[in-house]
Amino acid sequence: MQQIINFILRYKITLLYLILLIISLAFTVQSHSYHRSRYFNSANWLSGSIYNTMDDISNYFSLGEINRQLLEENLRLRSLLYNADVKDSMELDTVALNYTLLSARIIKNSYSNQDNYITINKGENQGVKQDMGVITALGILGIVEKTSNNYAAVQSILNTKSNINAKIKGTNNFGSLKWNTKRFDEVQLEDIPRLVKLLVGDTIVTGARSSIFPENIPIGTIKKFDLNTSQSSYNIDVQLFNDMTNLKNVYIIDNPSRVEILELENELNNDR
Repeated sequence: MQQIINFILRYKITLLYLILLIISLAFTVQSHSYHRSRYFNSANWLSGSIYNTMDDISNYFSLGEINRQLLEENLRLRSLLYNADVKDSMELDTVALNYTLLSARIIKNSYSNQDNYITINKGENQGVKQDMGVITALGILGIVEKTSNNYAAVQSILNTKSNINAKIKGTNNFGSLKWNTKRFDEVQLEDIPRLVKLLVGDTIVTGARSSIFPENIPIGTIKKFDLNTSQSSYNIDVQLFNDMTNLKNVYIIDNPSRVEILELENELNNDR
């Protein structure tokens, strides 16, 4: 207590000045509308800035939850889209396809080898199986090759073993999508007949002959093309929509009818 008294006695002039200053400012604000409005505007600006900063901090720490919600919403919308496309394209009363989707995250990505693989954080315990298709929000990524309990290895489209049915968007001109190992932002589309009219910039999408991917999933655009040595079909370089060096969130596609389709096709091949 004595220390407080000593402090007041030592700084009594300064303390008196501050008290009188506060009182004078209060009287000034109360008696003049201009000063009063300036005071409240300044107070509102200060409190608004504090609240805005607090909101920014709160949003930053909630980005993970927001991202999860967006992934789930995209999952639902894509599932509806792919199944709607299948129903619209069916001309015969055949087995109805019912694609289901699962979201996952990439934990390891390679793109500079001849045979590249991508590891994702979902496996058998989450329903992931061999030969499921994997895509991103921009386009196809690859096919599940091996699984463990909680992880899966995806054969990237940047893999010499990759061979995916693809077509020119808006047409029924199909070919095989492969990779020549030269560039990680390009793949090659083969077996498109020379009679087909091509333009640089045409969009390439997945074809209907795949039992893994739904039809019309984006792949990329034609960068350049020329006739191969046999002069019967084109060699086409496709610029990928995906940046294969910067991948994070993916969707895994399951076609429950795939086994039945493959069994039917095998029976047809055996009867020939």
